[in-house]
Amino acid sequence: MEWYSILLISFLFIFVLMATGIPIFIAFLIANISGVLITLGTRGFGMFSNSIYETLTSETFVTIPLFVLMGEILFRSGSVDVLSKALDKWIGNIKGRMYYLVVGLSTIFGALSGSAAAVAAMLGRSILPQMEKLGYNIKLTNFTILGGASLAPIIPPSLFVIVIGSLVRDTSISALLIAGIIPGVILALVLCLYIFYKIRNNKDLVPKSENVEIKYTFKEKLYEIIKVSPFLIVILSVMGLILLGVATPSEAAASGVVGAIITSAIYRSCSVSMIWQSLKSSSKISIMIIIIVASSKLFSQLLSFSGATSGLINFVSDLSINDWIMFLVLMAIPFFLCMFIDQFAFLLLAIPLYEPIVKQFDFDPIWFWTIFLINLTVGSLTPPFGYTLFSLKGAAPNILISDIYKSAWPVVGIFILAMCIFSIFPEIITWLPSYL
Repeated sequence: MEWYSILLISFLFIFVLMATGIPIFIAFLIANISGVLITLGTRGFGMFSNSIYETLTSETFVTIPLFVLMGEILFRSGSVDVLSKALDKWIGNIKGRMYYLVVGLSTIFGALSGSAAAVAAMLGRSILPQMEKLGYNIKLTNFTILGGASLAPIIPPSLFVIVIGSLVRDTSISALLIAGIIPGVILALVLCLYIFYKIRNNKDLVPKSENVEIKYTFKEKLYEIIKVSPFLIVILSVMGLILLGVATPSEAAASGVVGAIITSAIYRSCSVSMIWQSLKSSSKISIMIIIIVASSKLFSQLLSFSGATSGLINFVSDLSINDWIMFLVLMAIPFFLCMFIDQFAFLLLAIPLYEPIVKQFDFDPIWFWTIFLINLTVGSLTPPFGYTLFSLKGAAPNILISDIYKSAWPVVGIFILAMCIFSIFPEIITWLPSYL
């Protein structure tokens, strides 16, 4: 069988499994077991068990469950609520204050969850009904939720980044994590500028109830800074140690868990029950990720064994096309496919195929995979089938899907513009990691 036939059948089989609605990790598991039986027979299960063993014993993989546990502790202890209230007071009486608050909250939630769909669903259930009740414009509200949620996979510590670093060889996870800081901040600022522009040109976007002045004294704001100062423990424990080069990502994740426990204890919300619930929840998520990552490794091995990988590399080498054309092709694929499938699922499908091509064309891996990650987010935002769009719709069933579509296009435009700038000026992404 030709290499392209193997690739086509493999991907179609996985897509069909996902279309049935079964969980991603089960779809990958079935596809890989079927692939092993067809290509190697029962003796190939040794390769499968070896992939699971490599995943479980990998030092870099330890980072994933630790970051999940850190987020669970901060969420369940209510520590994030303290940060949300402080952010609310510091925004103060700015016109359209709730719009800006959503961007800030989604940045915080995104850093803890790493999933755009999860943050969109969370904000759609919690803050969207509140803004609708206050009279905020629903389209601009949807824009802020979709835009803010889309920062989740980019802002560190991102699980997507850690998975990429775990599967892509010779690429530093620390550098990948740090690379998302400046693009994430730039995108957040551009979203805020867009909100400012819309409000300035249309005062009806701000509800009349907001005309009531909300004044907080400097003393009150200073008190809020003191209240959120324990979060510096978590920030310094994770990104601080990585930036200083003192700890590896797995060590920083472990110190982040300790920092989260200390922070929750300072807020008097740390309990054995809370930690136990956090452990149970993070264990379930981590087990699913173990199966998916192990299956992705085996999928890569099967493609190599069948000759599909070498066939693809030879085909790409013979094309003799410009580097920028190849870059655009590689970016166009996730932009289209992520309208239909989950970002995480596509990420694990793409890495085994993209990695040799990235090396073949000598793309900077930090620059390429960061833009690739932003592109995954854009794909999941694009109507009519964007995954994140339906996540928001599911969380807010009373909102018309047509309104969500209209709100999504400006976000897509902003992110595409940012990707173009990051592509032309790679230093925006690579500058900070270069100091590691």
